Amino acid sequence: MVAIKVIGLMSGTSADGIDAALVEITQGASQPELRLLHFEVWPFPRKLRQRILCIADAGSGATAEICHVNVLLGELFAKAAISVARRARIPLRNIALIGSHGQTVAHIPDSKIEHGISVRSTLQIGEPSVIAERTGVTTVADFRPRDMAACGEGAPLTPYLHALLFRHPRRDRIVLNLGGIANLTFLPKGRGLRGVLAFDTGPGNVLIDGLVARLTDGTMGVDLDGRIAASGKVNPRLLRWLMARPYFRRTPPKSTGREEFGPSLIEALLRRAAARNVTEEDLVATVTAFTAQSVALHVRRDLPHSAASAELIVCGGGADNPTLIKRLQETLPDCHFLTANEAGFPERAIEAAAFALLAYLTAHGLPGNMPRITGATHNTILGKIVPGRTFRGLR
Repeated sequence: MVAIKVIGLMSGTSADGIDAALVEITQGASQPELRLLHFEVWPFPRKLRQRILCIADAGSGATAEICHVNVLLGELFAKAAISVARRARIPLRNIALIGSHGQTVAHIPDSKIEHGISVRSTLQIGEPSVIAERTGVTTVADFRPRDMAACGEGAPLTPYLHALLFRHPRRDRIVLNLGGIANLTFLPKGRGLRGVLAFDTGPGNVLIDGLVARLTDGTMGVDLDGRIAASGKVNPRLLRWLMARPYFRRTPPKSTGREEFGPSLIEALLRRAAARNVTEEDLVATVTAFTAQSVALHVRRDLPHSAASAELIVCGGGADNPTLIKRLQETLPDCHFLTANEAGFPERAIEAAAFALLAYLTAHGLPGNMPRITGATHNTILGKIVPGRTFRGLR
C-alpha cells in the first residue's frame, strides 16, 4: 500500500491563527488511513487578526483590503507549511500535497434569488498560488464552493475525518467543535459512515470573544479560562431572546457564520443589556450559556434519542473554557465528556488534518463532501488544484 505525506492548513472563524498538520495517508482496502506526523499553531499577530475580522464584518467597501490580505495570508500559510515540514524533519520535496482551507471572511449559505438565479456564496482567502509557489508543493484549496454549486451548504466538511478518527463499534459518539461557530458530528455506534449526521449548531466562541473585546476596548480578545462568565449570572430573559433566533428553527442540513452570530447581534445584545441594566459579567455569562443551550437544543431535537447519552468529544478553542464546558455538562448531563486527546487524536490538529485528507481525496479524483450532511444534490470532488513545481499527478 502506498503512503503519501500531506499538509493540511486551517484558520477558523475566530481568526486566531493558522493550524498546520502534517499527516501520512495510506490507501487502505476500503478507506484511507491517516496518521499525524506533526502539528503546530501559527498565531496571527493581534493587528492582523483585527484586520481579518474587520474584513469579515465590514460588508462592502473592503475590496482592496480583501485583495491585499488574500495574498498576505497566502504568504503566511506558505510559511506555516514550510515550518511544519522543517520541524518534522521532512523535506518539502517529500510532501505530495498541501490542502489549505484558507480564512473564511464570508459564508452565506442561504439561497438568494437574483436575476432569476439561485445564489449561495462563501469566500475563503489565503491565495493558494502563493502557497504552491513558495513551497513548490501542489496545493488544493477553496473546498467549499463546489459543494455550494451543487446546492449544498458548503459546510461542515470535517465529518468524514471525524468518522475515520473517532467512530466506535459499541458507543455512540458526538464530536463537538467549539470554534468561532460550533458544529457537531454524530457517529452512531458500529455503522461507519452510514448514519453520520453533522451541522452547525450556532455560536461557539464568536459571541463570547466579540463581547469581551468590546467590553474591554480590545485589551482582551477571549474570556480567559471562562473567568468573566464564572463571575456573572445568566440573565434568563436575555437568554430566551437569544434562543428565539430564527436559525434555531431551521432543521439540518444547515450552516452559519459571523453574518448571523457576529457584530450585528453583539450590538443588539449591548443595547438590550443597557436597557435592562445587565452587568458586563452577567452578559458574558449569558452568551456562554447561550452557546451551551444551542448545542443541547440540537442534540435533543435533531439527533437520535441515544445521542443524549453519547460520548461527547469536545475540541476547538471552547474546549479550554471551563465555564462553557460546565454549562454544557449541565445541559447534557447524561453525556460522557471526553477531550479529543483522550479519544486518540490531538484536538487542535483535527481541522487542519481534515483539509489534508480533503486534498488527498481531491487529488485522487474522489469526492470529499457528504450530501446527506451538506444538502448537496450529489457527491462531488472539492477544491481547486494549483500545481507545484514538479506536478505530475498522483495516480
